[in-house]
Amino acid sequence: MLLISCPNCGSRDETEFHYGGQAHVPYPENPNELNDKEWAHFLFYRENTKGIFAERWLHSTGCRQWFNMLRDTVTYDIKVVYPMGTPRPDAAGRTTAETGTASLAPDSTTTGSAAPSTSTTSISSTTAPEGATK
Repeated sequence: MLLISCPNCGSRDETEFHYGGQAHVPYPENPNELNDKEWAHFLFYRENTKGIFAERWLHSTGCRQWFNMLRDTVTYDIKVVYPMGTPRPDAAGRTTAETGTASLAPDSTTTGSAAPSTSTTSISSTTAPEGATK
């Protein structure tokens, strides 16, 4: 079972999330000009990468926000979780020039822009209530 760190809610069990497919798939500039073969390629053809892969996820039973993650498809290790609309980072967490898939508008419900930053959050820095075990 995966433990996924939502950018808005923190770490949660994978049963709270739904996979949304490959991230950073650009929408065609003029979809009405595409023939059937080109439209089918846009809708159904995706990379099948062995290794680090950019994915979209929805926290369906939590904040209901979309976010992206880089995950190793061989080991299932989650490398980076980042909000929609931000550039894709490399496996070490550094951003690349590629753009995101969501609106960057402040009122967008898919950007996660109202969420607190998770870059400085650490679970080990929190203190447990008295009598609790760690």
